[in-house]
Amino acid sequence: MSDETPRTPLFSKPSLIGGVAFVGGLAVALGAVQLGGGFKRTTVATAPAPAPVAQQQPQPAVPALPPGTDLATLNAREAMLAAKLDVVEMRVRDVDGSARAASAFATQAERLMIAFAVRRAVERGQPLGALENQLRTRFGEQQADAVAAILQVAAQPVTLEDLRLALETIAPRLGAGPDDGLWARTRRMLGDMIVIRSADSPSPRTSDRIRRARRAINAGDVEAALAEIAHTPGAASAESWTSAARRYVAAKQALSQIESAAVDTSATARPNAG
Repeated sequence: MSDETPRTPLFSKPSLIGGVAFVGGLAVALGAVQLGGGFKRTTVATAPAPAPVAQQQPQPAVPALPPGTDLATLNAREAMLAAKLDVVEMRVRDVDGSARAASAFATQAERLMIAFAVRRAVERGQPLGALENQLRTRFGEQQADAVAAILQVAAQPVTLEDLRLALETIAPRLGAGPDDGLWARTRRMLGDMIVIRSADSPSPRTSDRIRRARRAINAGDVEAALAEIAHTPGAASAESWTSAARRYVAAKQALSQIESAAVDTSATARPNAG
């Protein structure tokens, strides 16, 4: 037996075989890479973006009906609501109609006040003043002739008292014409003494006509007074009195026409100026 310790080899046989196999595999891999064109970056395909989805408006939530509600009940409720709406609409129309009626009544009252104020001024022989513009505005379009007659007498005021005093002034000249001679006056005087007429007819004597004219003036009946004076022998000498009396009569008729127009409700329905 030798005294030397056995020498351990640097590489054992199994380890050498494994190393050679590793190196060989690495060489094979490198060769395959060279043959395949080397390392290449692989591009990952990007997935297409999804198409935008249109947003839908949220639908109003339908209120849930109470349990046990049937179609007949719904119809009854609908009919009840419709009836209430009809009542509300009728009330609205009534309110609108009442407002229009109130406006029409106010306009009518204003027209009446103007007509009465104009009558009072004319009968008293006073100037119209501001009433003239109101008269033209309220009645000038529909009652033009009446307004013109009132303005004419307002420019030359005539009252019942003026007519009465003027009649007393001209009365002595009414018994004879301006061209009557002595024989004409004598014959007229004899004719007045003997008058043949029916019992119910008025006396044709000049004095009786003047008396009836006075009574008519005092009663405010100027038309009757005009008729009596026109049949007197001296009517031609009373032209100034006759002209004033005719203006007064025309003004009275115009005032009545204006007052009738003021009372007429159809006139207030038309739009008024001012």
